[in-house]
Amino acid sequence: MPHFEIAIIDSNTLSALGLQPLLSDMIPIAEVRTFISFDDLEAADHGQFVHYFVASRIYFEHTAYFRKPSRRSIVLVNGDLHISDVPTLNVCQPEQALVKSILSIHKTGHPHGLPGMSGMPSKATTPPHGMSSDGMNSHERPSNGTLPHEMPPHKIPPKMAEMMEMMRQGHTMPSQAESAEKSEKEASILSPREIEVAILLSKGLINKEIADRLNISVTTAITHRKNIMEKLHAHSLANIIIYVVMNGLVEIGEL
Repeated sequence: MPHFEIAIIDSNTLSALGLQPLLSDMIPIAEVRTFISFDDLEAADHGQFVHYFVASRIYFEHTAYFRKPSRRSIVLVNGDLHISDVPTLNVCQPEQALVKSILSIHKTGHPHGLPGMSGMPSKATTPPHGMSSDGMNSHERPSNGTLPHEMPPHKIPPKMAEMMEMMRQGHTMPSQAESAEKSEKEASILSPREIEVAILLSKGLINKEIADRLNISVTTAITHRKNIMEKLHAHSLANIIIYVVMNGLVEIGEL
């Protein structure tokens, strides 16, 4: 049986100890190790870890380390913090929801998936009242009795094909309000670089200092700052400070 290791890096010991048994149960062939600091991880890391579950604050303090393609990182966040192009896991949710989130990352949220989980059975679902196992209400069935999955692919209407694919994946059709909310949320997601800039802004660094720290031009630093203000609907630096603290990106004592 193959053996590999998964690392949890979080200074919050309770959070790490809560996640460790869940991952061990879900991926029994993996050894799940916890580290309370980046230094502890770095000393133990010899390339054996296949995944890194890392606290957001530690991740953004050592982005060059965790962004390497060989390091498949999942950022642990407090609440509904989204980071573009980076898988995140909200650790402030009930255990059952946490398990579902991990499974979701395995299925769609991480380009590499989580090894050792490919054999996990999917849960069977009972169709709602009045709906058959093919996902159609009785009045939606074609008059000739042919169901969509029995039709040749080229004869299935595009809209119906889209609905069938969403149902197959366990999704429901979003309402207009939900679609609008999703678009607004996606527009407000900060990129990893923008989060780095937001953290430095919250610590009082000016544009030139940020540019020097991140090895970017002052113009780029100003552009990132402008984008952050727009995405967060921030009116002042105070709003950015609230954002980074509430999302666990910076400890209040560091400001």
